Amino acid sequence: MYLAISGNIGSGKSTLTRMLAERYGLRPVYEPYADNPYLEDFYGDMRRYSFHSQIYFLSRRLEQHLNLVTGARYVIQDRTVFEDANIFARNLYQQGNMERRDWETYWGLYQGILPALRVPDLLIHIDASLPTLRRRIALRGRAYEQDIPDAYLGGLNRLYDEWISAFDDSPVVRVNGDQLDFVHDPHAFEWVCQRVQAQGFGLPLLR
Repeated sequence: MYLAISGNIGSGKSTLTRMLAERYGLRPVYEPYADNPYLEDFYGDMRRYSFHSQIYFLSRRLEQHLNLVTGARYVIQDRTVFEDANIFARNLYQQGNMERRDWETYWGLYQGILPALRVPDLLIHIDASLPTLRRRIALRGRAYEQDIPDAYLGGLNRLYDEWISAFDDSPVVRVNGDQLDFVHDPHAFEWVCQRVQAQGFGLPLLR
């Protein structure tokens, strides 16, 4: 049972990962953002540090996949390597913050490791508009995130919508993050759990 949570910066992925891990007894695997030595520099100068930051995330996410996800019986992951490549690195390239040769090098590395990666049994995606993302980014108070350009977040949202709409490797549950406050509203969290269980996952564990 491998569940994955996808969504933009500030959408609530980590919180939902924790809540579902506690609900269903899954091992949580969180995004290694805090360990990235390039991250603060990246937000200060995206063009200069985009390749460095994305290569770091790619290497760490591959490490997570091979050591914590592949072979695990019950696991839930906060953002996947598939998003790193198809959303974040692609957005940087399309917005002119990653050079073509860097993008092609990155994409070649990703394509090389792709066959070794386990795909989720269920993908839960959180949709959230720019005002919602801004509000949550402000609330969590990471200084280097406060000045993320709207165009950057908007580009990520556009690519997420395209990616999720075409994703067919597993069932997908889409959560409206603007309307469903699963953190503070127990009914909203139950709505998410009901959609997960409707796919055959739940207590007792069926897969």
